[in-house]
Amino acid sequence: MSNSHTNLTSRRRWLALATAAIGAGLMPILGRADDDAESHDALDVEDHFGDSANTTFTLANTGLSANIVVVGGGMAGATAAKYLRLWGGAGVKVTLVEPNALYTSNIMSNMVLNGRRTVSSLGYNYNGLTTKYGVTLKQASLVSIDKSAKQITLSDGSNLPYDRLILAPGIEFIDAYGLTQQDYDARTPHAWQAGPQTTLLATQLAGMTSSGVFVMTIPKSPYRCPPGPYERACLVADFLKTRAGGSTSKVIVLDENVEKVAGNPYSAIQAEVENFTQAFQVTHGGVIDYRSGVKSIQINPNTKVVTYLDAQNASQSIEAEVVNPIVPQRARGGGAGGWLTTTGLTNSKDSSGAADNRWCVVNVLSFESTASGAAGIHVLGDAASCGLPKAGHVANQEAKICADAIVRLLGGQQPDPAPVANSACFSPITASTASWLTAVYQYDSTTQKLVVANNGGSTSGASPTEASAPSAENFNQMNTWFNTLMGDSFA
Repeated sequence: MSNSHTNLTSRRRWLALATAAIGAGLMPILGRADDDAESHDALDVEDHFGDSANTTFTLANTGLSANIVVVGGGMAGATAAKYLRLWGGAGVKVTLVEPNALYTSNIMSNMVLNGRRTVSSLGYNYNGLTTKYGVTLKQASLVSIDKSAKQITLSDGSNLPYDRLILAPGIEFIDAYGLTQQDYDARTPHAWQAGPQTTLLATQLAGMTSSGVFVMTIPKSPYRCPPGPYERACLVADFLKTRAGGSTSKVIVLDENVEKVAGNPYSAIQAEVENFTQAFQVTHGGVIDYRSGVKSIQINPNTKVVTYLDAQNASQSIEAEVVNPIVPQRARGGGAGGWLTTTGLTNSKDSSGAADNRWCVVNVLSFESTASGAAGIHVLGDAASCGLPKAGHVANQEAKICADAIVRLLGGQQPDPAPVANSACFSPITASTASWLTAVYQYDSTTQKLVVANNGGSTSGASPTEASAPSAENFNQMNTWFNTLMGDSFA
């Protein structure tokens, strides 16, 4: 075995076990982590990490004092709330505003489609945050922000004052392709928010005939989880072709992203280009039909007929049995009249430099909003525009950079001038194999963004990112990585 291969394998294992805790100085020990995919649903979803929630400890007296409100209990919000208490100490009061009693992980939710998981196996509660770390949970939704008074109004009519406000609202979906929210919920689920739509799509997939056509769409980047749609296409294809009795079903992927290399439609793939090209052409060759550069997509939710213009502007039509439109997204609250919009926090631009106001631009040294009059307001996770991909692991990393910066600011210091984050992602390609990709990001003072480090943190120094082809070993380590990550955010 070569030294470079040894380094790559060692680094992958370190990432799977420890990457969730980078910068924390802590390694969560998960007594309930289980690498056996068949046993995931044996976990008590109402008490994920419940054992750790019964463990209490006394927070350090750091001498710091502040009232911090965190809005949104997903990967970014939960992590920020936890680490603000850990690093800030007993005097830093943290209130987490989240309307739902459980967080349902989007990570691994594609595995519901092939029956390897259930939606309930992806549910995580906030018991650890409240009981173990003393985070106050407010079960309500945000209605408005008063920047001058430094307080927010909630759906239950109450007001919460803050010294610092962290917004981690996630995404909302833009009606597109002639579809509405009712269509997504009842007939043509996007299932890009894990929950009832995921179950609906799984049911539709299981009911397909042996020669049916499954059509899915991919919006222009940025969207949540860059490799996610391609991963989904692979799992759907794998499920269809391995069903009892055989199958001649097809998976047609309509990608609105445009090829980067002339004559190579697969160069439009937004993550793990080599791995997914191999998966589409070889592993699932003859089943997946990938078409990039499409536009003007229209979907009839009743007849399931999909029309579009191909890369050559020719009109095309497909009669589908199941349609899965992954529609364009924006920061939750960023629509017309939304609380992010009315507060002036959506200030992003598209690739051409024109204002699209879909996302919240932040200073990545602290994740504080760059919008006018937004001092003391930080935006994390999928809603933020900062140069990092929109993904659960990244949200965990952003939350730690933000929490560290806030603690420093409370102590009269400046944020770390050179923050580092990493992104790790496993993508299941079949029911028993997965690929993986990781990169390390560092602060670039010219662009004021977090960008891939010169060698990506690669131990071999060979590439700005490190990736691995699909394997059963990766599949098993994917489960370890997932359990460790979720424990770091919620346990």
